[in-house]
Amino acid sequence: MVDEPGKKLLILLVDDVPENIHVLAAALKADYRIKIAVNGPAALDLAQRSDRPELILLDVMMPGMNGIEVMRELRSRPATKDIPVIFVSADSSEQSQVAGLDLGADDYLTKPVVVPVLMARVRNILQRKCAEAQLRLAAHVFDHSGEAIMITDRNNRILQVNPAFIRLTGYAASEVRGKSPSILASGKTTPDEYRAMWHSINETGFWQGEIWDRHKDGCVYPKLLTISVVRSVSGSVDYYIASFADISAQKATEEKIRHIAHHDPLTDLPNRLYLQISLKQTMLLVRRKEEEAAVMFIDLDRFKVINDSLGHQVGDGLLIEVAHRLKESVRDSDLVVRLGGDEFVIVLTDKNAAHASAHVADKILTALSKPYLVNGINLRTTPSIGISLYPHDGETIELLMKNADTAMYHAKAVGRNNYQFFRAEMKHLTNDRLLLEHSLHEALEKGQFYLHYQPQVKSENDHVIGLEVLLRWGHPVLGNVPPDQFIPVAEEIGLIGRLGEWVLNTACSQLRDWRSQGFKDVRIAVNLSVQQLRQAHLVERVASVLRANELAGGDLELEITESAAMLNPEVAIEIFNALRNIGVELAIDDFGTGYSSLSYLKLLPIQRLKLDRTFVKDIETDPNDAAICSATIALAHALGIEVVAEGVETEAQRDYLLHREADIMQGFLFAKPMPAEAVPVFLNSPRAV
Repeated sequence: MVDEPGKKLLILLVDDVPENIHVLAAALKADYRIKIAVNGPAALDLAQRSDRPELILLDVMMPGMNGIEVMRELRSRPATKDIPVIFVSADSSEQSQVAGLDLGADDYLTKPVVVPVLMARVRNILQRKCAEAQLRLAAHVFDHSGEAIMITDRNNRILQVNPAFIRLTGYAASEVRGKSPSILASGKTTPDEYRAMWHSINETGFWQGEIWDRHKDGCVYPKLLTISVVRSVSGSVDYYIASFADISAQKATEEKIRHIAHHDPLTDLPNRLYLQISLKQTMLLVRRKEEEAAVMFIDLDRFKVINDSLGHQVGDGLLIEVAHRLKESVRDSDLVVRLGGDEFVIVLTDKNAAHASAHVADKILTALSKPYLVNGINLRTTPSIGISLYPHDGETIELLMKNADTAMYHAKAVGRNNYQFFRAEMKHLTNDRLLLEHSLHEALEKGQFYLHYQPQVKSENDHVIGLEVLLRWGHPVLGNVPPDQFIPVAEEIGLIGRLGEWVLNTACSQLRDWRSQGFKDVRIAVNLSVQQLRQAHLVERVASVLRANELAGGDLELEITESAAMLNPEVAIEIFNALRNIGVELAIDDFGTGYSSLSYLKLLPIQRLKLDRTFVKDIETDPNDAAICSATIALAHALGIEVVAEGVETEAQRDYLLHREADIMQGFLFAKPMPAEAVPVFLNSPRAV
C-alpha cells in the first residue's frame, strides 16, 4: 500500500441494505474516498480494478453471494489477497466472529455500528497496513540493495547483514553475527581516522567517508562507508546502521584519469604539470633537509632532422627509447619528465647537487649517444644538457627552468653533446638565440642571404673543375653570421628546406651566367639538406631548375652528408638513382664523421666522397688521421669513386694527398671562398688554368 501525498485513501463499502451503506458512508466520507457495492459479484469486480481499495467493509449476510464467500474469493485472488477487510455484521455471535477472522479478516464489527469505534478500527488497520507496506519495502531494499548493509547493536555487535554484504566481504551472515565490524579492518585506516569517525557519529549521529577493508580472502579494497545512528525515544543509542560499497573500480578510474593528467601519453613519463607540482615539493623538502636540487634540461641534437626526414612514427619510437635510457641513467628517487617534443627534464636532490648532476649528465651523454634501432633503421642522436641548481641559480620554478634552458642552449652553442652549468653571463645567449630565430624567418624575404663559391681542383694539375656553393648571411645588426651558427638553428626551426631551394635556384642561375661568359668546364656543387631529400617531387624540382637555366645534369653535383644519407639509406638509394637518371652527379659530404655501413655505401650511385677537413688538417702529425685518409682513399677507389679532400691548407697536406692519389682537392691553399663576381676573374687567372 502506497499512500500518495494529498490523495485520500479509497474504502469499498459492501452491503445490500441502503440504510447501512448510508451510515457507513456518512461516517467515512470526510476522510476517505468511498466506493459502494450492493452485492458480492459487484464487490469482487470493484476490488480488482486498477484503482483498488485500501480497505473493504464487508457485510456478511447478503443474498446470493454472502460475505463469507466474497471473503474466500478475495483471499484466493492475487490481486486482492492483501487488501485488508473488516466484516460488518448483525451477527454478533462468537462463532461468526471467529469464522470471519479465520478466513483472514482484519477485524469484525457488529451492527449497529458505533461510529467512533468504526473510525478508530479503520484508522488503526490502515496505519498498520501502511507500516507493513513500509516494512516490506525496507526489507526489499535491504535484501536487494547493491550496497552492503550491516546493522549493529548499541555495543557495536553485528545483528544482521544483507546479501550484498555477503557478496562484498566474502563472509556468511553466521560468520559475522555477534562479532565486531573490526573483523573487516584492513590495517590501512589509522587509529586517528577511526577516532575522527566515531567523534562524528557520537556528535552528529552520522558519518560518511572512505576507508579500507579486508575481504575474507585477504585482499584489501577501498569502500565508501555511511554510518547512521538509530536512537530510542529517550535518546539512547539502539542501533548503528552501516552501508558501504566497494569503490575499487571508481578509484582505479580516478587514478587512471590522474595518471593521464600528469603523464606524457607517448613515453609515460611525468609531464609538465607533474613537474610543476613535484618541483615545488622538492624545493620545500631540500630546505628542511639542508640539501640542494638540480634541474637538468635535456634537448636532443638535430631531432627535428630525424623527425622530418623519417616521419613521426620513427621520431616517436626514438623518443620512447630515449625516455627508457634516461630512466636507466638516474636513481629511483630522481624525477624524469618529458616536457614535449624532444625536451626532457630531470630533477634530483643531493647534499652536493652539482657533483651528483654532473655524474648523471655523464651517464646520459654516454647512454643517449649510443646507436638506436627504430623500425629497422639505425639512428644516432646526442643530447645537449643545461643544469641549474637550487637555491643558487634561482628560488622559483620559473627561474630554475629558464636558467637550465639557457644553459642547454649554451651547450648547443659550444658544440652539442655536452652539459653546461648555468652561469649568469649565459643570459645574453638566450636573447641572441631568440634574435637569431626571428631574424632567420625574415632574412630570405629581405635578401640577406648570399652565396660564396670555393674552387675544387684536380690534384694532378690544379685545374679548376668545380665550385662548391657556400651559403652566407649578412645581418644588418649581427653582421656576418657564421654558417655553423645559423644553419643548425635553421634546421631546428624548419627553415632549411626553403633555404636549400633558394641556394639551388640562385647557384644554377649564376652558373648559367658564367656559361654565357664562356666558362664551360666547371660544375657547381650544392649541399642538399635532409629536409630536401624527404620532399616529394625532389627530382622533378631539380630537373625543372636545370631546364630553366639551360643546364645539363652533369653541370650540377648534389652533396649530402654521410649521417643524413644513413638516416634512411633505402630512401637515399632510391632518390640518388632517380637523380642519376637525369644526369646529376652525387657526392657524400663530410665522409668519416658519420656512421656509414659499407653495404649501403657500395649501393649508393655516387661519384665522389668528400674527405672531411677534420682528418686532413693533422695528416702531417697525427698517424690516426693519416691512416684514416689513406684508408678512405683506397676504399673509394676500390668502389670506383673519386675522393675530394677538403680543407687543404699546406703544401705538405697537398703532397701527402697527392701521393695517396686523392683525385680532387679544395682549401685555402688553392683559393678561399669568393663572391660570384670574383669567380670569372679567378677562372681567368693563371692559377686556375
